[in-house]
Amino acid sequence: MTRLADALNRVARRIPVWAVYLLLALPIPWFFYQGLTGGLGRDPVKGLEHFYGLWALRLLIAGLAITPLRRVFGVSLLRFRRAIGVMTFVYALAHLTVWALLDVQGLSRIWADILKRPYLTIGMAGFLCLVPLAATSNNWSLRRLGARWRKLHRLTYVAALLAALHFLWLAKGFQLEPLVYAGLVAGLLIYRLPLGGLWQKGPRGWATRKGQQGS
Repeated sequence: MTRLADALNRVARRIPVWAVYLLLALPIPWFFYQGLTGGLGRDPVKGLEHFYGLWALRLLIAGLAITPLRRVFGVSLLRFRRAIGVMTFVYALAHLTVWALLDVQGLSRIWADILKRPYLTIGMAGFLCLVPLAATSNNWSLRRLGARWRKLHRLTYVAALLAALHFLWLAKGFQLEPLVYAGLVAGLLIYRLPLGGLWQKGPRGWATRKGQQGS
C-alpha cells in the first residue's frame, strides 16, 4: 500500500494544477453542446441542470475526500484542493444559472420558488455557503484572514450536507443514486468527528500531528 501511495504521489507531483482546472472545466461546454444537439433527451434544460448540479456535488465529495486519502492511505492531493473547490463553485453557479435563466425565466418566480419549495431553499443555502469559499480561494485572502481562513472554509461541510439533502429531496420516489451520494457525504463528515484518532491510522501508522489537522 505504501509503494502504491508513493507512486500515486509521484504522479500527482508531475501534474500541473492548471491541467486540473482545464480537465474539470471541459464537461461544462460539452454538456451545453449536448443540450443544444438533443443529446440530453426531451428536456435538455432539466438534463443540463442535473449534470451541472451532479458535478458540483461530485467535486464537493472529491474535496472532502482529500484529507482522508492523505491521512489513511498516504496519498496527497492537497495541491489540487483549490482547483477542485473553485470548480465546485463554477458547476454550482452553472447549475443555478441554467435553472434561473432557462428553466424559471423570471426574477419574481425565482424567489417565489425558492421560498415555496424546500428543496430549492436548501439548494440555495448550499450555494450561498460556496460564495465566500470561492471569494477567498486565493493567496491574498489566506494571508489576510490567517487562522480565520481555515474556519471559514469549514463551510464546505455545510455546503456538502445541504447539497446532498437537496439531491435527496429532489429525487422522486426511491432512487439509489442520491442515497449513494448522501452516504458518501455522511461518511466523509463522520470521519471528521473527534473520535480519538480512530480513523487516522494509515499505511504510515498514526499519520497526523497537531500541526497537520487539515480540513
